[in-house]
Amino acid sequence: MNLNIILLGLPGGMEWIVIVAIILLLFGGRKIPELMKGLGSGIREFNKAKNQVTDQIKEGMKEEDSETKQS
Repeated sequence: MNLNIILLGLPGGMEWIVIVAIILLLFGGRKIPELMKGLGSGIREFNKAKNQVTDQIKEGMKEEDSETKQS
């Protein structure tokens, strides 16, 4: 039942076609590859930063664990 409520908010097939058509009209066929390239590089930057933070947290946990073992 909860899944049905969640799925009601998602666009269907015809709605996706309208969204894509509007994007094509606004940006044109030549600008879309540039937009996708920018989006891809943004996602890569985000993942890189996320991985760095995760590594720092793990490193901090290891340092804390080694300090508690020494005491």
